[in-house]
Amino acid sequence: MDRIVAAQVFVTIAERGSLSSAAESLDMSRAMVTRYLAEMEGWSGARLFHRTTRRINLTVAGETTLSRCREMLALAEQMPAAGETEKDEPRGILRIACSQSLAQASLAAAVSTYLRRYPRTAIDLRIDNRAVNLVEERIDLAIRITNQLDPGMIARPLGSCRSVVCAAPAYLKEHGTPKKAEELALHNCLTYTYFGKSLWHFERAGKTVSVPVSGNLSANESVVLMQAAIEGAGIAMQPIYSAAPYLASGRLVALLANEQPQTLGIHGLYTSRRHQPAIMRSMLDFLGEWFAVENA
Repeated sequence: MDRIVAAQVFVTIAERGSLSSAAESLDMSRAMVTRYLAEMEGWSGARLFHRTTRRINLTVAGETTLSRCREMLALAEQMPAAGETEKDEPRGILRIACSQSLAQASLAAAVSTYLRRYPRTAIDLRIDNRAVNLVEERIDLAIRITNQLDPGMIARPLGSCRSVVCAAPAYLKEHGTPKKAEELALHNCLTYTYFGKSLWHFERAGKTVSVPVSGNLSANESVVLMQAAIEGAGIAMQPIYSAAPYLASGRLVALLANEQPQTLGIHGLYTSRRHQPAIMRSMLDFLGEWFAVENA
């Protein structure tokens, strides 16, 4: 980790009197503040604070380290950046977490274009359908499709994701075609993540309609559910970016033309707005432009 940043975090904790207050001051998640403090204690080889339920106080080693960190930070402010003319050029490696469906449909192409534009960068894509812990798993940026963001995360809106309810012609021939969203409760719906009841949300005439659906197949990856729908297993709600080729070929049929599934936001999640390297800033800007074109 960046020891200059770790020193700044440590000094801020000492000045503000708590990790939560330091996190707020630095516009950083509390988990990241805790991680930087652990790094400082490992670096100094000593415990830096006495911790109680209400307050933290510097240890003897902490007082000595605080003085040295302030000197180091003062020196760092006076030192000109090396390669001044190239300081804003993106470089280095960025670790990005993303779901399989979004990676296949869009992010792989986006990243490839980004790497051609910025040849001194490298991207490590971590494909995972669960909500990864950015701090524990050393992820710089997570791309998530959701309208329910963790309030402790820093999120930048990148775009929107529209969905479609669809099924294979064979399923509709055997079970009939639903005409209203409420009729989905009578069908075998392929649900995400878990068995049992799930709510699908629609916009109808300016109002939100929520329909409880269930079925005999659940999965934690939408690509699997879409393939099952193609095979006639049931009705699925899919991102349009994934379903579009199968709708065009006729292997899937779009349902409920007058009822729009709830649009979800595409967000870039990260741990801090401070000390962002150029590769992070440029990637967020690039993805915002990329998804804006895709959503146009």
